Amino acid sequence: MKTKQDYPSINERAAAGQREDGTAYRVLVVDDSMFVTKQIGQILTSEGFEVAGTAGDGQEGLDKYKELYPNVDLVTMDITMPKMDGVTSLEKIMEFDKGARVVMISALGKQDLVKKSLLLGAKNYIVKPLDRAKVLERIVSSLS
Repeated sequence: MKTKQDYPSINERAAAGQREDGTAYRVLVVDDSMFVTKQIGQILTSEGFEVAGTAGDGQEGLDKYKELYPNVDLVTMDITMPKMDGVTSLEKIMEFDKGARVVMISALGKQDLVKKSLLLGAKNYIVKPLDRAKVLERIVSSLS
């Protein structure tokens, strides 16, 4: 009779959101859409990431980053938001912490703002609508 050891498990790989020591990467999600915030949160937590906090606009995102610093590994930042847009918030986060890892999230047609963000220090970008595999791939590559 075959035992459990005879069948390889499909879930044997390490969760993408965890370091080698098993601790979770902490992510700050900044987006004015509650739907997108929830969607990103679900994608991240399903892979073992910890959502360290959320913010609904660029100013709140900047304040939250400073509050959580240095216990935040990465920020997902929407580009278009009220009060302070994501590009300005990125700029201010980079002034505060040169080593910050920020992944921009944009709607289609915002290539000029994405380029500007990358020049300002964003590590990567994700285009809406969100694709689970792309979100994880871009976030994981930005952490290495």
